Amino acid sequence: MENLDKKIRAYALKNALAHDGTAMQGPVISSLFNEGLDKKDMGKYGKKISEIIFEVNSLGLEKQKKEFEKLHKEVSEREVREGLEELPESEKGVVMRFRPAPSGPLHVGHLVSNMISSLYVKKYDGKFYVIIDDTDPTTTLSEAYENIKKDCDWAFGNVYKYLNASDRMKLYYEYAEKLIEKNSAYVCTCSSEKFKKFAEAKKDCPCRKLSVKENFERWKKMLDKKGFGQGDAVLRFKSDMKHKNPAMRDFPLARINLETHPLQQNKYRVWPLMNLSVAVDDMELKMTHVVRGKDHMDNAERQKMIFAVFKKKYPYAFFIGRIKFKDLILSKRKITAAIAEGKFEGFDDAKLPTISSLRKREFKPSAFAKFAEQRGITEVDKVMDSKEFFQIIENFSK
Repeated sequence: MENLDKKIRAYALKNALAHDGTAMQGPVISSLFNEGLDKKDMGKYGKKISEIIFEVNSLGLEKQKKEFEKLHKEVSEREVREGLEELPESEKGVVMRFRPAPSGPLHVGHLVSNMISSLYVKKYDGKFYVIIDDTDPTTTLSEAYENIKKDCDWAFGNVYKYLNASDRMKLYYEYAEKLIEKNSAYVCTCSSEKFKKFAEAKKDCPCRKLSVKENFERWKKMLDKKGFGQGDAVLRFKSDMKHKNPAMRDFPLARINLETHPLQQNKYRVWPLMNLSVAVDDMELKMTHVVRGKDHMDNAERQKMIFAVFKKKYPYAFFIGRIKFKDLILSKRKITAAIAEGKFEGFDDAKLPTISSLRKREFKPSAFAKFAEQRGITEVDKVMDSKEFFQIIENFSK
């Protein structure tokens, strides 16, 4: 593309003028694609686009108008998408989900990245599940269950059903046993350090050669209170120990954790890891489209492998970049610790970016929805500070 900087600025100005002075990355990038920018070049130009949009948004409306008068010839007359892009095969129905972990308060990062799924479900009159991902007893907080429901009811307003992953343990066990039966999973007793050496050397661990019968015997020992102890054994997916991506090599599916669970107490001792529970739920609940952070690309590939064993069609997967706030604490663990230390009054403290705080401060969920719609599904990260972000949200609230 010739005059790329001018093109970016022109489309950013056009979008800003159409939205009360606030340009959004999604539509600007769509316009640039129409002009000929290749998606594979976004890694090279994504930062530049973000910087120019930030500069444009820092101008007043009058300055934006004057600048656009000079650059309007850079803008194509071709119609550019407004609103949400169409999802493939949406005519067959749309089922989507959000899987928050109950390890702390939901915050603005969760809101921004998952609002898009809620909006698509509204668009197609589908089903939106919220699955509370509570299969790690060590990090699960009892108070988080009710807080997540309050936050999601306020933020999305269209949750079809709430589910607790820990209530679906028997289902996860059934799938684990089917994987063993199909010789697609095995129980590994190698230490994590020892297995890592095998993976790095692209060699099979000795446990990989066990028969289906021997693996079932080991599986029973994982489930038995008198059997394996915590850290003694792990259920692994049998993928390919020579896979070009080391993260794909016989990844773990379930492990022993003897911590007491807030809901299930000590009913279970073997807990599924994310890739097993997510794959099972997506199959059983018939997910059609999934939007997740781009940091979950490897997990998506792992889950595809599990789907393939059961000859199931994997849902359409879309990946979204992060909003990287320069000045906000977005770690649930850090927020919880700071409250415990008395640095904040509670999860709804006005100085925190939690959803309960946003609700108390009387922000409108519709403003965040507009932000998500304008941004669209983009893998490009956006760096901004809280002042800039909340100015955009206030503009969308008008």
